[in-house]
Amino acid sequence: MAALTICSAAAGKAQAVRSSAQKPKAVAALPRLATAVGAAAVLLTSTPAFAGDLTLGQQVFDNNCAACHMGGQNSVQPEKTLQKAALEQYLEGGFSVASIITQVENGKGAMPAWSGRLDSDEIESVAEYVFKQAEGNLW
Repeated sequence: MAALTICSAAAGKAQAVRSSAQKPKAVAALPRLATAVGAAAVLLTSTPAFAGDLTLGQQVFDNNCAACHMGGQNSVQPEKTLQKAALEQYLEGGFSVASIITQVENGKGAMPAWSGRLDSDEIESVAEYVFKQAEGNLW
């Protein structure tokens, strides 16, 4: 009976030592891996920062911009068209939706600022529309 008590006590001590031992590295890394996979899934399935509505963008363009920029042209300063090459050359910040948004919001030269006339959805949408038209050589 004494031997059984000693063995039980030793086994309990061994169990306590085993449970306090560190987890294998692969098991310890699982929570971080799950977080990274979850973040990647959000990034891959979320909408881009500038997810303008192209239909709304075309409507805004037709109703507000086409007077000077019909067909991607510029009736005030003919060299500053909405063609990709001209936007790359003249648009402050380079050819990007963010740069087009800045231009639409603040205006520049003969172009008026539209931030007080259009809401942010309209501005983002028209900027996305102009970018897609220029990028795809669709003017």
